[in-house]
Amino acid sequence: MKQKMVVTESDCKARLVPVGTPAIIPAGEFVTITQDLGGNYTITWRGNMYRIDGTDAHAIGRKTLVLSFEPPSDGNIDKDQVWKALQSVYDPEIPIDLVSLGLIYAVKIDSENSRVNIDMTLTAPACGMGPVLVGDVEYRVAMVPNVDSVAVNLVFDPPWSREMMSEEAQLEAGVFF
Repeated sequence: MKQKMVVTESDCKARLVPVGTPAIIPAGEFVTITQDLGGNYTITWRGNMYRIDGTDAHAIGRKTLVLSFEPPSDGNIDKDQVWKALQSVYDPEIPIDLVSLGLIYAVKIDSENSRVNIDMTLTAPACGMGPVLVGDVEYRVAMVPNVDSVAVNLVFDPPWSREMMSEEAQLEAGVFF
């Protein structure tokens, strides 16, 4: 994608790259879209790089990613909906979702406390985008009905390897042999 300068159409939620600190970019600001992968956007603003979730894309004049779930009638957290939310989070460097990459190790639902606990890893322990990915997971899973809090635990045992990827993800990334 070519870089494109746009003006924010409304206040825009963003996260500073690579640390993941939340920020609000005010309406009427010039930003440069530098990357569009997996429904998320990387932009530069005032000399810093930020990540904008696809669900907030309207603020930069892009099509909003709609992530909606039917609330379960029993008032509990639906595990399938949590996994669907996780499948909507993409690696910031390649357009493959975290589930297909094999980065999600465990999902534990505590419906009594409206909490989801997630064990995940990164493709490399020193991945600078780790905080941003954790923020993406927390943001998207919090959209699931009856979820009040999301806790992401980064784990590195077992270490991630390409064998943890789905066959489809391996084909997409060109590493299937």
